[in-house]
Amino acid sequence: MSEPFLELTDLRVHFPTADGLVKSVDGLSFSLERGRTLGIVGESGSGKSVTSLAIMGLHKGARISGEIRLAGQELVGASAEEVRRLRGKRMAMIFQDPLSSLHPYYTIGQQIVEAYRLHNKVTKQVARKHAIDLLARVGIPQPQSRVDDYPHQFSGGMRQRAMIAMALSCDPELLIADEPTTALDVTVQAQILDLIRDLQEEFHSAVVIITHDLGVVAELADDILVMYAGRVAEYGPATDLFEQPQHPYTWGLLGSMPRLDRVRSDRLRPIPGTPPSLINQPPGCPFHPRCAYADRTGGASQSVVPELTGSGHRLACHLPAEVRRELWETEVRPNL
Repeated sequence: MSEPFLELTDLRVHFPTADGLVKSVDGLSFSLERGRTLGIVGESGSGKSVTSLAIMGLHKGARISGEIRLAGQELVGASAEEVRRLRGKRMAMIFQDPLSSLHPYYTIGQQIVEAYRLHNKVTKQVARKHAIDLLARVGIPQPQSRVDDYPHQFSGGMRQRAMIAMALSCDPELLIADEPTTALDVTVQAQILDLIRDLQEEFHSAVVIITHDLGVVAELADDILVMYAGRVAEYGPATDLFEQPQHPYTWGLLGSMPRLDRVRSDRLRPIPGTPPSLINQPPGCPFHPRCAYADRTGGASQSVVPELTGSGHRLACHLPAEVRRELWETEVRPNL
């Protein structure tokens, strides 16, 4: 197995507020190799986007501890200038809302040219040709003329493609896509995901896909990390998490996802309750107030924070393995 290109160890991102300390990410660890895709899934507020912004060095006023290593280089504690040099050149991000991420006063071409010239000593003419080539590569028709259009002249799917072109302008080795298909119709979603897959194969980059939609990562991700309340609930190969999920939260996410491969006899079942406050988290397992099986752990769920255990397929849950197997076979799988 090759060395991880991106490695996070016990990452914590906390924000001091007037109401208390917001523990947005609280002890997150994972690794990612070149050429592989990691899907990070979870509800809104679980810490997915905060994690990506911490990797990119885009947080202000946050207390960040732990380790973030990019090709062996430590980013936590690195100077803003060091991280800025890496951003765009070695790592890049596709943001959730391209309309607010693209500057409305500059053309698409000007913004790609600026990103490219920041890391490459080339003339404006060379950078403009590079921008046109990138727009063509991501599937924008008539790139020679569209390069001079403004963001509002592009449709949602086209803006997302332009964001991808900008992110790829310097051939980054790590690409983070934060909800890359939100607010796009399903056919455009499929095109964007296919585009990310094709570009990854071309550049052999490491890709992190952040989403609340398990359907998005089903085809694209090699590994899946399920986050809940700033922590890892479950982490392992994508095939394992879809075929043999172990955590009750993952069961809930799968149960709330529409299925087209079988006939459903009842309605989709949402996970009861709401995610916990990140200022005043419940004691013990953060998921226990919403977990239908918390009473089967002998009180551990209510008092002890579960450790992430296992190798390959890792899990943070107090339910004994034999109980999880029985629940999966008798109650959960038949109703998915």
